[in-house]
Amino acid sequence: MSHIVTVQDAVTAFEPFMEPTATELDAIEREMPLILAGVDLVDAQIIALDRTPTELDARRIRRARRRVLAARRELANRASAPFGGAA
Repeated sequence: MSHIVTVQDAVTAFEPFMEPTATELDAIEREMPLILAGVDLVDAQIIALDRTPTELDARRIRRARRRVLAARRELANRASAPFGGAA
């Protein structure tokens, strides 16, 4: 007879190396404006999928795209600042 064994312990086991480091958490914090702008863009696109897009939907998507581009630009400028260059 074959026994069925659960793998619950292996899946939920806590290992210190699985946690994000302070450096990784700092990187996530720096990228948070870009992440939130991307979420806003996806939300605007989802709203437009449910119905025939109106002019308001088109403006909402354009604004969200501009926020994503601005957040990318800001992140790139911050990343290149220690090297003396600006994007």
